[in-house]
Amino acid sequence: MAGRDEGALVLLACICLSIASAVAEAPYRFFDWEVTYGDISPLGVSQQGILINGQFPGPEIECQTNENLIINVRNSLPEPFLLSWNGLQQRKNSWQDGLSGTNCPIPPGQNFTYHMQAKDQIGSFFYFPSLAFHKAAGGFGAIRIQSRPQIPVPFPPPAGEYTVLIGDWYSTNHKALQATLDNGNELPSPDGILINGKGPDGANFAVEQGKTYRLRISNVGLQNTLNLMIQDHNMTLVEVEGTHTLQNSYTSLDVHAGQSLSVVFTANRPARDYRIAVSTRFANSTLDSTAILRYTGSSLPVSGSLAAGPSDVDFSLNQARSIRTNLTASGPRPNPQGSYHYGSINVTRTIRLANSAGQVGGKRRYAVNGVSFVEADTPLKLADYYNISGVFRLGGIPDAPADGAAEVRNETAVMDSDHRSFVEVVLENSEDSVQSWHLDGYSVFVVGMDVGTWSELSRDGYNLVDAVSRCTVQVYPRGWTAILIALDNVGMWNLRSEVWARRYLGQQFYLRVYTPTHSFRDELPIPDNALLCGRATATNS
Repeated sequence: MAGRDEGALVLLACICLSIASAVAEAPYRFFDWEVTYGDISPLGVSQQGILINGQFPGPEIECQTNENLIINVRNSLPEPFLLSWNGLQQRKNSWQDGLSGTNCPIPPGQNFTYHMQAKDQIGSFFYFPSLAFHKAAGGFGAIRIQSRPQIPVPFPPPAGEYTVLIGDWYSTNHKALQATLDNGNELPSPDGILINGKGPDGANFAVEQGKTYRLRISNVGLQNTLNLMIQDHNMTLVEVEGTHTLQNSYTSLDVHAGQSLSVVFTANRPARDYRIAVSTRFANSTLDSTAILRYTGSSLPVSGSLAAGPSDVDFSLNQARSIRTNLTASGPRPNPQGSYHYGSINVTRTIRLANSAGQVGGKRRYAVNGVSFVEADTPLKLADYYNISGVFRLGGIPDAPADGAAEVRNETAVMDSDHRSFVEVVLENSEDSVQSWHLDGYSVFVVGMDVGTWSELSRDGYNLVDAVSRCTVQVYPRGWTAILIALDNVGMWNLRSEVWARRYLGQQFYLRVYTPTHSFRDELPIPDNALLCGRATATNS
């Protein structure tokens, strides 16, 4: 009898542990998407666009910290397709990053299911198509990661939230744009600016007088820095790519290519229509567009003129320096964001990365430290996992640019790094245009930026206390930006230009964050549904 009771107790304990485990597991959200071509005319000219479930832009992903995202993507295009997730860190899971260096493309007529988790993240991000020049045709959409209910947010709940996807846009077919680049030519200037997939005054946002609203803004365009302002209203910055910021007030904000941020504003003006204005910055010719901010119950149209947005680098640079972390606010976890003292950690390696333009075989290419990345026939992540030689060259990107003008060369280059190292990266821009850089898998501390030439003395001006942590950073013309990165996420991660023509023509590479332990504590196993292609197909035969 005693043995039977002991067995029952063991069984009950197992059941309780199973229930506890199930309760502890974060919820799942399921999405079923079909990707197709369809006719769109955001600037009044009919063109071929990429639609997701018939929508342009695509459906919004909304979730909470730590929730699991199961996204089934059916590719109904006549060509391969992939989606990537700008800002989702894919903790221990670069298998799901959705780039040609990590994943095989989804063949026409087939599907792939992404299994991701918004692990320890909050904030505003977006997804986009990563192959060919698909991004110029659409296929992008917003990602909102809300804080868990038990985690305090450092501002009162807004009356409503709106997604604002802004970006420069071409009326030319994306395949024609790609062919222009393939032929070694530069792209012309874009034709206009879209706000939530619409041209001038096509998008509108309803507000009630006296209430406060949140705008989640992402620059999903191909190249231009964009400045956003709300007529006669001030905006308070509250979040940048998952970091709660000091709540400074701005009349306008620069959003560089690939960047995301959140502002709150109060509808405290006389009830009528106002314009939300978006215009290009640092461009040879200015493009602009507007959306309508509509006070409910009012029939008064927009009136008055908008003040011209700022146009100088110093203004934008000083604004960027004013964006800092709110040290006392909670992030995705209850502990304050300032509890991680990044400024007291010893730097183990300094990497200087310089962008450049050049010619290879008579065609224009863009490079990092003289190396222009070329796509491989096999995803680098798969080649690394299966030990397939000859796909990429580890160490192909030097840690610093060569002295003087170096020739550009093509190579499938990967930079190696050690898990749990803490690195300083200096992004150097000797060109006359703004550069925008994104690192997958990480959020980085933006400790310094300036115009001129970086030197070791520049470290004296680093912000080692409350630098903003984000995944996409700008480098001003003839300037530099310094970032610190805790390399705590094992995987194969893309570091790329967010100026899409430059990225397409080689201004990118992959950073392998490596550990020899091969433990599931450090990296998740290859997914059961992983697609195999190129030389990796032979591993399954």
